Amino acid sequence: MPLLTRPDGQISYRTYGTGYPVLLFAPGGLRSRMAMWAAPAGAPPRPWVDWTVALPAAGFTAIAMDQRNAGDSRTEIRADHGWHTYAADHLALMDHLGFDRFHVLGGCIGGSFCLKAIETAPTRITAAVLQNPIGVHPDQPDYFPAAHADWSREQRAARPELDPAALAGFGHNMWDRDFVFCVDRAFARTCPSPTMLLPGSDVPHPAATSAELAALLPGVTVLTDWRGPQHLAAQEAAVVAFLKAHTPPA
Repeated sequence: MPLLTRPDGQISYRTYGTGYPVLLFAPGGLRSRMAMWAAPAGAPPRPWVDWTVALPAAGFTAIAMDQRNAGDSRTEIRADHGWHTYAADHLALMDHLGFDRFHVLGGCIGGSFCLKAIETAPTRITAAVLQNPIGVHPDQPDYFPAAHADWSREQRAARPELDPAALAGFGHNMWDRDFVFCVDRAFARTCPSPTMLLPGSDVPHPAATSAELAALLPGVTVLTDWRGPQHLAAQEAAVVAFLKAHTPPA
């Protein structure tokens, strides 16, 4: 598995196919890793398309990755880390691969990675698909801080040398915000990249957050019925059509 060397560790990634690049951010919260796209052997299908297969078949290069400290990626965890740290990884990976402009597609936490990438490098992101985006649930606002505490215990069990204060500081930078955590509503209202939204419907992926995104993002394309085996073909066709419509001419 190829590795991207970062100043504080290494990021595992893999590329599939040839064509215009699409950087994929997998579901899984802070455990976001490329293995989340495909269903495990013998398990029921995921409720989403495996974009590492579908996008190359449609003529795109798909770039999948394990986010820092997930899967096979290992980096430091510092108190000043946050959404900007992930965005720096994402742009460094595309620089490493020689892709100046590219689409992004993210599930779960990946929706916020997409929006942060656009905010960080607006001229480089040509389109974004937000699949099941995370946000602050109005009735359970502590969901992500509590999940961060669980993740931190896992990290400390595997790497006892980690600083609890650094883990806590990182958590504050990630989750002590509202809306989608990574950007504010003012940014969403003026988002410069074309977007497609596959709305969420549960506690980590609140319907209320998706409704706000649908109302705020300029000209957003919304695919309401997308989740589950009965919608996989339509989900794939709609997302591929959206990305092709916004792929710059060769």
